[in-house]
Amino acid sequence: MQTLADGLRLQMDALDYVLLALYFITVLGVGLAARRSIRNSVDFFLSGRSLPAWVTGLAFISANLGALEILGMAANGAKYGIMTVHYYWIGAVPAMVFLGIVMMPFYYGSKVRSVPEYMRRRFNRPAHLLNALSFALAQVLIAGVNLYALALIMQALLGWPLWTAIVLGAAIVLAYITLGGLSSAIYNEVLQFFVIIAGLLPIAIIGLVKVGGFSGLFDAVRQTKLGDAGLHAWQGTAGSDNPLGASWWGIVFGLGFVLSFGYWTTNFAEVQRGLSARNMSAARRTPIIAAYPKLVIPFVTVIPGLVALVTVKGLGANSGDLQYNNAIPLLMREFLPNGVLGIAVTGLLASFMAGMAANVSGFNTVFTYDIWQEYVAKDHPDGYYLKVGRLITVVGVVVGIGTAFIAAGYSNIMDYIQALFSLFNAPLFAAFIIGMFWKRMSAWAGFWGLLCGTVAALIVYVGYKWFGWFTFGSDLDESFWGAGIAFVVVAIVTVIVTPLTRPKPDAELDGLVYGVGRHDLRADAIAGDTAWYRSPVLLGSVALLLAVLFYLPVL
Repeated sequence: MQTLADGLRLQMDALDYVLLALYFITVLGVGLAARRSIRNSVDFFLSGRSLPAWVTGLAFISANLGALEILGMAANGAKYGIMTVHYYWIGAVPAMVFLGIVMMPFYYGSKVRSVPEYMRRRFNRPAHLLNALSFALAQVLIAGVNLYALALIMQALLGWPLWTAIVLGAAIVLAYITLGGLSSAIYNEVLQFFVIIAGLLPIAIIGLVKVGGFSGLFDAVRQTKLGDAGLHAWQGTAGSDNPLGASWWGIVFGLGFVLSFGYWTTNFAEVQRGLSARNMSAARRTPIIAAYPKLVIPFVTVIPGLVALVTVKGLGANSGDLQYNNAIPLLMREFLPNGVLGIAVTGLLASFMAGMAANVSGFNTVFTYDIWQEYVAKDHPDGYYLKVGRLITVVGVVVGIGTAFIAAGYSNIMDYIQALFSLFNAPLFAAFIIGMFWKRMSAWAGFWGLLCGTVAALIVYVGYKWFGWFTFGSDLDESFWGAGIAFVVVAIVTVIVTPLTRPKPDAELDGLVYGVGRHDLRADAIAGDTAWYRSPVLLGSVALLLAVLFYLPVL
């Protein structure tokens, strides 16, 4: 077993710095180029609804490849073993396919500009305001996670204090988002997708070579505290005797349904990429195209986490350089030669910038359209809201700098961010999905359900972390149960409140509820959209089949 000395300082040379500088120049250049296409607020916030499916699809997955995906999933790979793949094959792909096939027609067809706007039209203004405020809060908190992860790499690269690295990373993202809006974010996300993969692949490949391939890796994992259980996805899930400390029920219902569908189908930072597509067909294919790379991302996240587990002596400390969060930087420091090291550092920085850019672009859109325009300053010229959007981008980044220090208090940022999803996404998804398929659900049922579900998730989290009221197998197990409880509470409150309140008439629900009005899925089709191989149903079915097949070797 190799031993890594404490300290994350990467030994970069001139070639590494040149590669890094070229990337930053390109990112800012994309922002300047995108600025020329910004003529109104729709261009700034939704790219003028003009982008092809392959661009929005790659941007969709790249927006997710932030700190949660790279540092968080590698940390989970080291901490929980192969069970981490649940976050991909049951915890992402089914929801992404559902979004494309079932829900995107409601979003895109109704021409809403955001998820909270859909909540206003389906329910009422109180539900809309609650959703808008909770989403804005969630985005600046998650942006802080990405900023913190970015700062970790900058700190390792240059040896700078954490706060200096956080401010510098925030300034770079702020520059290109303020210049070019969503178009700048999306085109940079397409670039960043390829840079991320190019940066992470060498870590996985060289790491596997060092430990003797997959067989050598698996043999070494069996000798760690995870044991053989760390090499199986479903073994031991009849109870909680497994590395994740979660039962199949928590994994399937809490993660695979509530958390997963809550994140992928109602998180505007992701949905926004689909809304920027040029037509309905492209919008529906956006998350489904993204599902294909999502299937194989574990190779560059979970596998390096396992490599770190068997090569980094003492990994898993509560503080210092040997925290699980540092698995990837430690491997980079040990295994990568110069030149390749520069590509890997660039890939990591790209991933964190893509994640933060998604948070910031979602935040500025919702704040401007759903809070400022709706409740503070109505009926102003379009140019006014464009200025507000640019200004609030600055505010969002500044607040994100503050929330980065909250993320710094967690040794595993995945635990923290999953707690955020259980608080904000799970109750929203419950209200959303019930309201989309149950016409009778009233506006006030939507508001009270969303509020009570959020409070229930908060009580579970605070009771577990602060007061010891509840016991779970792990922090992630708490997020599964918290999400599930929030969903159930929303459903119960909805069933109780709906009969006591008046439903909306069908005329107000046209195109917003399943079975009330119809969206013509081919009305805006262009040449090639009707080809059989572009069918969202076919593409989605193949992605689901692959997810099942990928499980077979690690059952």
